[in-house]
Amino acid sequence: MAAVRPKIAIVADWLTNMAGAENVVLALAEAFPGAPIYTSTYIPENVPAFKNYDVRTTYLQNLPKPLRKLHKFFPMLRVNAFRALDLSDFDIIISSSSAEAKQVRKTRAGQVHICYCHTPIRYYWSHYDEYKKDPGFGRLNWLVRLMMPLMVPGLKRADYEAAQHIDVFIANSTEVQKRITRYYGQPSTVVHPPVDIDRFAPSKERADYYVAIGRQVPYKRIDLAVAAATKLSLPLRVYGSGSEHDRLVAMAGPTVEFFTERFGNASDKAVAEALNQAKGVIFPAEEDFGIVQVEAMAAGAPVVAYAKGGSLDIVQDGESGVLFDEQTANAVAAAIERLDSISFSPALLRRKAKRFSKELFIMKLHKIVLSL
Repeated sequence: MAAVRPKIAIVADWLTNMAGAENVVLALAEAFPGAPIYTSTYIPENVPAFKNYDVRTTYLQNLPKPLRKLHKFFPMLRVNAFRALDLSDFDIIISSSSAEAKQVRKTRAGQVHICYCHTPIRYYWSHYDEYKKDPGFGRLNWLVRLMMPLMVPGLKRADYEAAQHIDVFIANSTEVQKRITRYYGQPSTVVHPPVDIDRFAPSKERADYYVAIGRQVPYKRIDLAVAAATKLSLPLRVYGSGSEHDRLVAMAGPTVEFFTERFGNASDKAVAEALNQAKGVIFPAEEDFGIVQVEAMAAGAPVVAYAKGGSLDIVQDGESGVLFDEQTANAVAAAIERLDSISFSPALLRRKAKRFSKELFIMKLHKIVLSL
């Protein structure tokens, strides 16, 4: 007699724009066909990749549309909304979370909650001071700074308590695994997020420019790439947008080009084409993982990366790029000069990127579920 397949539900923090976390949710949906996707708020036009999936929302979806767009202002509302979900029909709950999706509750004996954790909430735990300095809400930063000391202690307690009811933690990097232990006191297994390797086709003949990609917000430290390129008179193409854009343009020398408008977004095709020919990619941020670095390697481009966070799982110094130890323009410039002295094989870099493929991600998730 065939074994009964468990009923699985996938839970995501929100589905309002496409980024690395949303690609993880898509891979989970591919890994477990038919599993509905629960989320706090959903803006279909912003995430067309989900149009053929069974997406179910919390009561926050009933808020007026302008308020839904400001959903990140209301973490406690999301906590309550996820707690209110009735998932009693499901045997296994898989949350993909860097925020409140892990707050979903098991409602009957025998249910299992697996949390794919992108990071314990950064502005509660590991990066509170950085977020308080610049919360990333533009003209409303003053209000967020005022509210953080009042709201965060209670939210931290709720987050910690939710973590104690999770049966299996999966960390997206070794750095996040350490944070899960440090802040939640829980063990975890590292499964790196999936990357679409096949989107890239490395050129054997490389151009002379470098690339920096990412949201132009303070913690991404795109300013270090711009400053280093300006110092070295190095051709640099910058893709992205955000609150730092005007400052970056003002500090850039003549060899630095910006390929997006103030509030624009580079297309996937434009980014892929740029990476396929780039001499290298500059990644100055301390990230939980850092998918751009894997995409660079898939495109045959070595990476200049800050030697902290998820980069240490991806970049092997002298083999797939160069690591630097200080977040300064001089350190980035020195790393670029060192990278220029090393010969990298685009084909070898692509092979190294394949250990982060979607197929491997799905295989590892299946293995975890089958072990329950």
